[in-house]
Amino acid sequence: MKNSVSVILSLLLSAGYVSAQSGKPIYTSDAYTIYPDRVVQGKYTAIAASATDLQSNYQSPANLFKSPVVDFKFSINGKDNEMPSGNDHHFICSGSENATPLIRFGQPDADKKIAPAGIYLKPSSQFKIRVDMRDVLGAFKTKSYYTCFNGDKIYKDDFKGLFVAGSTAPLIWDFNNLINHPELELKDPDGDGIYETTLILNKPGDANNTASLWKLSKDISAFPQYRSGYLLSDAIYNLALEEMQNAVEPDSTFRTGKEWSGVWTRDISYSIILSMAVLQPKVAMYSLMKKVQNGRIIQDTGTGGAYPVSSDRMIWAVAAWEVYKVTGDRKWLEKVYPIIKKSAADDAYNVYDRQTGLVRGESSFLDWREETYAKWMQPADIYESECLGTSVVHFQVNKVLAAMAGLMGDHKAVSGYLQQADLIKKGLNSLWLPGKGYYGQYLYGRNNKIISPRSEALGEALAVLFDAADAGKQQSVVDNTPVNEFGIPCIYPQIPNILPYHNNAVWPFVESYWAMASAKAGNETSLLRAIAAIYRPAALWLTNKENFVASDGDFAGTQINSSNMLWSLSGNIALVYKVLFGIHYSENSLEFTPFVPKALAGERSLHHFKYRDAVLDIKMSGYGNQIKSISLDGRNMSRALLPADLKGSHQVGIVLANNTVSGKSNLVPGYTAPETPVVTYAKKKLSWLKTKNAVSYRVIKNGQPIGLTKSSTFNIIAGKYAEYQVVAVDAKGVSSFASEPVSVIPATAQQIIEAETITGKSELPYQGFTGCGFVEVSKTTITKLDIPVNIVRTGTYIIDLRYANGNGPINTENKCAIRTLTVDDSFAGTIVLPQRGKGEWSNWGYSNGIKLKLSKGKHIVSLYFKNANENMNININQAMLDHFRLIRAGDN
Repeated sequence: MKNSVSVILSLLLSAGYVSAQSGKPIYTSDAYTIYPDRVVQGKYTAIAASATDLQSNYQSPANLFKSPVVDFKFSINGKDNEMPSGNDHHFICSGSENATPLIRFGQPDADKKIAPAGIYLKPSSQFKIRVDMRDVLGAFKTKSYYTCFNGDKIYKDDFKGLFVAGSTAPLIWDFNNLINHPELELKDPDGDGIYETTLILNKPGDANNTASLWKLSKDISAFPQYRSGYLLSDAIYNLALEEMQNAVEPDSTFRTGKEWSGVWTRDISYSIILSMAVLQPKVAMYSLMKKVQNGRIIQDTGTGGAYPVSSDRMIWAVAAWEVYKVTGDRKWLEKVYPIIKKSAADDAYNVYDRQTGLVRGESSFLDWREETYAKWMQPADIYESECLGTSVVHFQVNKVLAAMAGLMGDHKAVSGYLQQADLIKKGLNSLWLPGKGYYGQYLYGRNNKIISPRSEALGEALAVLFDAADAGKQQSVVDNTPVNEFGIPCIYPQIPNILPYHNNAVWPFVESYWAMASAKAGNETSLLRAIAAIYRPAALWLTNKENFVASDGDFAGTQINSSNMLWSLSGNIALVYKVLFGIHYSENSLEFTPFVPKALAGERSLHHFKYRDAVLDIKMSGYGNQIKSISLDGRNMSRALLPADLKGSHQVGIVLANNTVSGKSNLVPGYTAPETPVVTYAKKKLSWLKTKNAVSYRVIKNGQPIGLTKSSTFNIIAGKYAEYQVVAVDAKGVSSFASEPVSVIPATAQQIIEAETITGKSELPYQGFTGCGFVEVSKTTITKLDIPVNIVRTGTYIIDLRYANGNGPINTENKCAIRTLTVDDSFAGTIVLPQRGKGEWSNWGYSNGIKLKLSKGKHIVSLYFKNANENMNININQAMLDHFRLIRAGDN
């Protein structure tokens, strides 16, 4: 079929079928070119034969030149626990049938072989892997636990399985998701301690083909009809309308994608904001209400058991507000306001940082831990981080709540929400990178936070769109945020040894938000590049894919993907509505702020566009982002506003001023940061292995740099509590993530209070605790613990808990335990006890730490469950508590 399409494309081109303008590119880069009716990328071409007909000869090259070298590592219980980072096993698949020698678990390869030049992985290569686990099983038998390279203990009762992670599909490096891939689990059927599995590598049918022909097959006449002088644009719009209808389930809720059934909070919300509020308001309402439980918005995905480790569920509120602005439905406003208000109250309690003004929790939509965070970061660390995207979402939510409160007559609440929005906006200044001209990714660490200087595409775009950044910063963000040839990567630079999904990946819906931000900032160069980056994949693949690899622009190679993706198609439609025609809504009007790049100049129309009780036929000509004249039913208008009470059918005419718009786009090549150092401490010295490509190391103490060295050791002066990290820096000045914090705690600066000394210990058979037992807390067993402490010296203290939560895996489910901490009945903070592994009740770790000032004398520290501490599961909010730790961090 691909060959026949290539012939058809050649005939169409040679026969002069293409329009007179088709020879003049709209956008050109070194990687591809966009014409009015086609996309050309190397030997691949997609062409719009009409507004309802697209043809493409694209075929993913991903399988053609795969390296025969397979890098891999074994994993107990889906954790990176066999060998230190960077110590992988290597095997060269030289034929169709391949088998590793017997590999001893935890034993590095004697040498790394190099594959001969010009040798590639054969299609359907069989790869048998064998590993000797007798050392591990022997430790289980003699000691009841196995000690990993990093000192972590895996208890026999917590052993759930052995997996393999790696570089070549179906292998993945995402350790947290290994448990979701049965073929990656090794088995020992005869019980001899030798585990094995056989994989098929480089399968020809690994979903690397897309359709070669799309013809409109659904009736789209009920939706706005778009026409322009650019067949490619028209066809892609119509393709999105058809796929939108595929994305509606029989129960009138949105389906997230062809491969993703069900309603997902963030997916539907970002889609509704883009265009689904306009096209499918009733479906949007049904879908949003599907994500409400117990009167609160559901956080349905995220690290460590979802909320509050992930806290971007509140984008729901912005979507609900968009539905109201579009429809003016008062009953809808009355329904959603108390839900948003209740959810926001919980967030103010659980995730708002009163010190920084920012919001705790995982980056919005970037919910695969190792794809955007340092490997050492546990769910409690991710909760404690404060990121750009999620903070901006909460900034906008508070503005939305203020507007809703005003309409609902809740006038006392308005100022409080506006003040909270202002606090978050001020807090965002701590993420600003003056030398780069855009925001950093997040603040992270444990008890002392530092900034990650990576860009975060969605957060940058939302900061502009929601006015979280002031006007000058908006221009700077769009001018300076790094973009690659195929699009804006989710983060930049990339993380080493992590396969594309969020890392080294472009998501079209993010590109759509970036296009809208570029238009708002008045940057034509950035806008045109973003439009091209959205048109290219949709045309070549004849569907709206979920994501693609940033470095090569191919849909194959990402960890998972889907066609007919709701937020991708919604973003495609948004280019027409919110960018080219610039249609934006307020509570009582519709405003036009069009932006048509000069390369897309000409006449275009939008027929049968509905706005509340009005139906509009809109015609627009010219280019630029200034309106020369606008008319309603032939009468000139002084402002480009339509009132909400407009009724009936009307004609809108817009003539643009053909003004020249400047701007730049920070187009950079793909780049990968150095690996994160792994640091140890002994005898007043920090030590680490040399990091590949690093030329120096920055040493950080309590969040502040204290030295730069080319050595792999650093002497410190011990005596008082301090927290140390090391950052690897390469020759271009690009930094790695900071290492896991190493706490140096003098014995006199630490109190350990065993939980079982406060109340009766649990009889559950878990191991690995300190002292003589542990305590179970849940919604029914123990709901409050009072811990008496005696402070001998006034100062700043850190309180955290050693706990276990085996109710779910690190990366999914919804059973994060949450508790409130008070000191002498005054609120001190929220303690989060995230999931650490399904069934791994002897896997102990520390919660987030709460820093507070304590005066000399006796105090009562209380840990208890409050209504605001409900998680997304509702029924299970449980953890085991080993001990409380009180660290004196400094004098007042």
